[in-house]
Amino acid sequence: QRRSLAPSQLAKRKAGDEEEAEEDRHPKTTRKRQKPIGEVESGECYRSPFRKPLAQLTNRPHCLDSSQHEAFIRSILSKPFKVPIPNYKGPLGLRALGIKRAGLRSPLHDPFEEGALVLYEPPLLSAHDQLKIDKDKAPVHVVVDPVLSRVLRPHQREGVKFLWDCVTSRRIPGSHGCIMADEMGLGKTLQCITLMWTLLRQSPDCKPEIEKAMVVSPSSLVRNWYNEVEKWLGGRIQPLAIDGGSKEEIDRKLVGFMNQRGLRVPSPILIISYETFRLHAEALQKGSVGLVICDEGHRLKNSENQTYQALDSLNTPRRVLISGTPIQNDLLEYFSLVHFVNSGILGTAQEFKRHFEIPILKGRDADASEAERHKGEERLKELISIVNRCLIRRTSDILSKYLPVKIEQVVCCRLTPLQAELYKNFLKQAKPVEELKEGKISVSSLSSITSLKKLCNHPALIHDKCIEEEEGFMGALDLFPAGYSTKSVEPQLSGKMLVLDYILAVTKSTSNDKVVLVSNYTQTLDLFEKLCRNRRYLYVRLDGTMSIKKRAKIVERFNSPSSPEFIFMLSSKAGGCGLNLIGANRLVMFDPDWNPANDEQAMARVWRDGQKKTCYIYRLLSTGTIEEKIFQRQTHKKALSSCVVDEEQDVERHFSLGELKELFTLNETTTSDTHDKIKCRRCVNGHQVRPPPEGSDCTSDLSQWNHCADKRGLQDSVLKAAWDAAVTFTFHHHSHEEQRGIP
Repeated sequence: QRRSLAPSQLAKRKAGDEEEAEEDRHPKTTRKRQKPIGEVESGECYRSPFRKPLAQLTNRPHCLDSSQHEAFIRSILSKPFKVPIPNYKGPLGLRALGIKRAGLRSPLHDPFEEGALVLYEPPLLSAHDQLKIDKDKAPVHVVVDPVLSRVLRPHQREGVKFLWDCVTSRRIPGSHGCIMADEMGLGKTLQCITLMWTLLRQSPDCKPEIEKAMVVSPSSLVRNWYNEVEKWLGGRIQPLAIDGGSKEEIDRKLVGFMNQRGLRVPSPILIISYETFRLHAEALQKGSVGLVICDEGHRLKNSENQTYQALDSLNTPRRVLISGTPIQNDLLEYFSLVHFVNSGILGTAQEFKRHFEIPILKGRDADASEAERHKGEERLKELISIVNRCLIRRTSDILSKYLPVKIEQVVCCRLTPLQAELYKNFLKQAKPVEELKEGKISVSSLSSITSLKKLCNHPALIHDKCIEEEEGFMGALDLFPAGYSTKSVEPQLSGKMLVLDYILAVTKSTSNDKVVLVSNYTQTLDLFEKLCRNRRYLYVRLDGTMSIKKRAKIVERFNSPSSPEFIFMLSSKAGGCGLNLIGANRLVMFDPDWNPANDEQAMARVWRDGQKKTCYIYRLLSTGTIEEKIFQRQTHKKALSSCVVDEEQDVERHFSLGELKELFTLNETTTSDTHDKIKCRRCVNGHQVRPPPEGSDCTSDLSQWNHCADKRGLQDSVLKAAWDAAVTFTFHHHSHEEQRGIP
């Protein structure tokens, strides 16, 4: 029988065959009568078997099959973890369970990024060596964190590289220490924070170089260090600062710090004061520390004191000593600092004294023979060549690129008639004068020095001694004006106080500048307070009686542009180091210190990062008195420091040390005893001539001062107004001399 091959007919036949097969499988099932085409039961609609029914329209949302949803979620969760940092190619972590890192190790930061500071670069390998090297042991670049390298200035980048080379023994094999001797204001703290952060995070072996670091500083700077770490690292690390508490509490914290181990130490930096370290040294000597940094390290100038010995016994090879003034009094103290960071590099103390100190000092003396001078220069060069491998020193001249002008002026002030009479009366009566001239220095001699220094400040400071008629002041009470009382300050009785009164009055009336007043004596600060109350100047005062926490608050308030305080009184012994007083741009150093480092530290408080105004520094000296002798002694020490630390070859031999026996003399005829003694080549008959006149046989010079001036040569309008009061002579130093072409 012939059958149609049309698609509709094929579909019918296939449906019929399926029904027959179903009946064969289930024979008991009764087969319904097939309705003929076209027959429709009542109530039913015709539906073609060749079309699918339409979906009923409803408002219900379409739901996914639960099995499909579960499969989709499982596919998401089964994907491997990916670090959410764009273009990250580093390892997943120092330890990843069950994952083996493949390929070469990579540095923590990109060494080829623009501005990257690379401290270590692996040696270049040939293609053959690269095939042989163990990939798990290949050294990697050490790159400073970009967060820090972006803010480092060029000289600071150089300093960080030097520090890293020293503490990793790459400059001197077997030695891991160095001295950061940059002058004040060059960012020594930031450089050391960068060094610590780099050592704590990376090394050429692709692991941290150290686990823990310790910063030891004066108590007034503990909180400052903590704030600096927070400022530059922004919470990436949690330092432990100890600036107070009971003995048990401090011991518990120190033991906890020393017991920290592993790759992720919770508090890897300890900041502690010298005093606290000395008292709790036993707890810190039970373990090891990767790095110790000693701020204001010139405190370790004496190897016999307890602090030096406690730090020296600390189990740490890497030692960094920060000091803007490594030489303060003599070369033996300098030896102590170098010996602390790199033991044995200069031999023993006795060997150093015999081989270096004695020949150098003999050669520096003005009375030295030509042979002694030549030998001293040779030994000096030898010392410099050894020490320069572990000492870095940059002067504040670098700051002139970033900071405003600084004009430093030594102002010689004549004594008032009352001061002169009291001074001469003391020299006639005091027996310690004769003892000192015989070469003996007794306790009474030192007391006499203090009395004369106080007299130069103001006669009120020795008024009590005059009442009690102590030695040197018998009958002196009659010299005071009738009805004199110490309850009120009388500026006209002191040459320096008279000049200070003029400086403050002119500054207050002609500008909005603020002033810092610095003195070695709290009694002098008391006089400043009386003067400020009389003149109605608002002021704040910082001395040794103020707590560390309160110091930080008053400094912050004074530096605020909106603060009304005009004067900041500062005790050089209590707060001369580390304070940042950029709210002021004028500083008066009222009396000199035997140690030039103390004066330098105090005077550097205003000329620092953040300063926007021209800075004026006034160093007041009483003309022809012991204060000029102290200043001359400072000049000698600074000359010694320049030779050894700054490598200045043309520092002049200022004067013989034997001239210090003239301490107890008064020169009333001079405008400046220092200027007379040093025989300035720039001046003829007291007036500056540049260049030195031809045929001048002067062999000395005020090398650290740009100008000598009387009233006609003054540029500072404030000092010019005070000249007629009591000023006799000035020396000037201009920070931007060379850059600005000042003649």
